[in-house]
Amino acid sequence: MLIRNARVVTRDEEFIGTVRIEDGLIRDLERGTTSAREAEDWDGDYLLPGLIELHTDNLEKHLAPRPGVRWNIDAAFVMHDAQVAAAGITTVFDSLRIGARSEVDMHERELQTQCTQALARLSERQLLRAEHFLHLRCEIAAPDVVDVFESLQTHPLLRLASVMDHTPGQRQWHDRDAWRRWQERHGKLTDERFAAVVAELSDGQERYADQNRRKIVARCTALNVPVASHDDTLVEHVEQAAAEGIALAEFPTTRIAAEAARQHGIATIMGAPNIVRGGSHSGNVSALELAKADLLDILSSDYVPSSLLSAAFELVDKAGWTLPRAMATVSAHPARTVGLHDRGAIAPGLRADCVRVRMHDALPVPRATYRAGERIV
Repeated sequence: MLIRNARVVTRDEEFIGTVRIEDGLIRDLERGTTSAREAEDWDGDYLLPGLIELHTDNLEKHLAPRPGVRWNIDAAFVMHDAQVAAAGITTVFDSLRIGARSEVDMHERELQTQCTQALARLSERQLLRAEHFLHLRCEIAAPDVVDVFESLQTHPLLRLASVMDHTPGQRQWHDRDAWRRWQERHGKLTDERFAAVVAELSDGQERYADQNRRKIVARCTALNVPVASHDDTLVEHVEQAAAEGIALAEFPTTRIAAEAARQHGIATIMGAPNIVRGGSHSGNVSALELAKADLLDILSSDYVPSSLLSAAFELVDKAGWTLPRAMATVSAHPARTVGLHDRGAIAPGLRADCVRVRMHDALPVPRATYRAGERIV
């Protein structure tokens, strides 16, 4: 494949150029155009690296399209995959939560196992457009989380784990009233029921969280699987992560936590919807504030796949970043953090994962997505 008249965005610059793709790799990259008749004219559209998504819950929306409705797992995966590919994402880490803290969670345990099996099955049969990996989100205050992790630790696509604790009263839910409002989206809680639930969850945290976190981190270290911390709020949270050798801070809730992560050399990942919406939906620190303070390394689409590309362009408009720097948050930086050294940039020798984008006013519109040189959307 030979492409001309493309606005190429590399790690360091952007220019109108010509790109040659051969055997799934980027072979040549030159400024200017070519007179070769076989060249495909991109009419000045952007040629960007394929986006790399480390943490998305998007699959859940396809598994449960309405409250109480369960969809076929393979069908849900296929449509989730089509949606992320259409958003320009060529590598996606599907985040599945493990660890049961309630009867509802226990019912979900079998579903999560089935999802991991479907991921392996569909990937092996080459039925997915993007390349998918498994990200295990480990609820460390759950009594069964280590057992579940051990049952999945040999999964062929496991590439990332995160240790998280959603006990009300700390981290993301340091405001227990905010946690209550979130829970009550499914129905009101009496004061007595609210107090009982908080007491039960706090007891579980005290009994299990510390030992489970140590065990999960140790197992990941032995498996050479990168580990992310989650919702760090205090400097102490980051210092603990640094002592454990954790490489990634997912969604720190405060600026002081992001500053501590920078001091310890831990990459900070924030939600792209936070950028697009102009703030956190749960009242945590603004991702744009961190970007302006040079405390943002990676973006995640989290629950809106299309937000990843939009947020990168928002960083240019609202934070004054160059486009190459902004694109690195959704390509080169996530690739490097999880050890994917064969992709993440438009450069000779790397895999030809790329996306063609045309601007509609201020909206970047993906027009075609390529994985290893093959068009997938």
